[in-house]
Amino acid sequence: MRRSAAVALAVLAALGGCSLAPHYERPAMPAPPPAYKETAGWKIAAPADAVPRGQWWQMFHDEDLDALEAQVSTANQSLKAALARLEQARAQTRVARAAWFPTLTAQASATRGETSVYSPNYTPGGPRTGDSFIVGGDLSYEVDVFGRIRNTVAGARATEAASAGDAAALNLALHAELATDYFSLRGLDLEQDLLDRTVADYARALQLTENLYHGGATAIADVQQAQTQLETARTQAEDTRLRRAQTEHAIAVVIGQEASSFTLPAASAGTPLPAPALDPGLPSQLLERRPDVAAAERRVAAANAGIGVARAAYFPVFSLVGGAGTQALSTSNLLTAPTQYWSIGPQALLTVFDAGLHAAQSAAAHAAYDEQVANYRGTVLSAYQDVEDNLAALRQLDRENVSQTAAVTAAQGALEQANLRYKGGIVTYLEVVSTENAALAARLAAVDIQTRRANATVLLVKAVGGDWRETPQ
Repeated sequence: MRRSAAVALAVLAALGGCSLAPHYERPAMPAPPPAYKETAGWKIAAPADAVPRGQWWQMFHDEDLDALEAQVSTANQSLKAALARLEQARAQTRVARAAWFPTLTAQASATRGETSVYSPNYTPGGPRTGDSFIVGGDLSYEVDVFGRIRNTVAGARATEAASAGDAAALNLALHAELATDYFSLRGLDLEQDLLDRTVADYARALQLTENLYHGGATAIADVQQAQTQLETARTQAEDTRLRRAQTEHAIAVVIGQEASSFTLPAASAGTPLPAPALDPGLPSQLLERRPDVAAAERRVAAANAGIGVARAAYFPVFSLVGGAGTQALSTSNLLTAPTQYWSIGPQALLTVFDAGLHAAQSAAAHAAYDEQVANYRGTVLSAYQDVEDNLAALRQLDRENVSQTAAVTAAQGALEQANLRYKGGIVTYLEVVSTENAALAARLAAVDIQTRRANATVLLVKAVGGDWRETPQ
């Protein structure tokens, strides 16, 4: 008996190298171009500190930003949830791996019962009531002949790797979101300083116009125009305060703090927003640096393993089962040799009819694979788009910054001339108001371009994936 069981086990184990999952290859994509299209005319960074690293935000050389970014990885609740999902995926991998090993169970029971006189186990003249005591254990081990367990473990590992990629992608996205919120807030600080100074200038202009009106040197229309201009600027200033408050609240959420208790002091007046140069690397490197691309590819691998699991359901499940223990009618002889029992042997289970269940499961597995392949290719295409979008944005915003700086200078000169012409009585106050509004709009547009340049730099770092592999998973 023992020799037969050993031979059967050896035969089943020898069959355990079969896998029904298709040979996995990363889904094909068109060959990447040698360079990004939007790098034409692009000035690549020369300083080494401009290359994105794990803590890429340090290239902006802003201590306040560095302090805020340090809080994201430890306090953000969305990231904690993603890390918890990663731990769940790791646990599921261990669950799948457990099927590689035998399952041992132990049992003990004590029962008292009455036997029917019509039972085949009843002895005429014997007692109908008696006790039964059992102490034993069972063993079961599935021999992975067709790779069901192996593919289940492979799928769980790929899903775990995808969860790690998701966590890394979210970590990168949160740091980028914080940086863009921060630079948006600093841009609003610049706008606020500009509008507050403009309101003060317009208030003085209104006072001067009222004095001229009371002296009979100007018309009431000039006073009304000056007042309209002042109140409009005040409205803009208050709206900027609102947007800054909401941006500050958004920063508080990203770093895991209550919006009611978080305050970020305004930046010093005139502090420019940085836009450091950045080397985006080569398109061929993008697939290795983007964590969301890595996660999408691992989900394809998991779906490929799922096909193997579904195919294995068509074949028998071979197992080795056994049991041993003691059984007696009283505890006095429970542990004696005559009460011992044992059994061991192979077992095969094959589903003969399932009304198309396995066929449907196999079709679902193939469809899930096709879905993940499409998702992967879509993620890759979106990754290239993100890089090209932000390369184009930075190039064009650099040009806009040059022209807008010239526009601010020209608007300031026009404003000075309009004031001189008004004081000389050559033009009405309407020309002064129009010129002042144009100058304010030019200055606000210049600040907006600075903000967009800083944010485009952050988004380019995010688009190329930062250096997420430098951070331990």
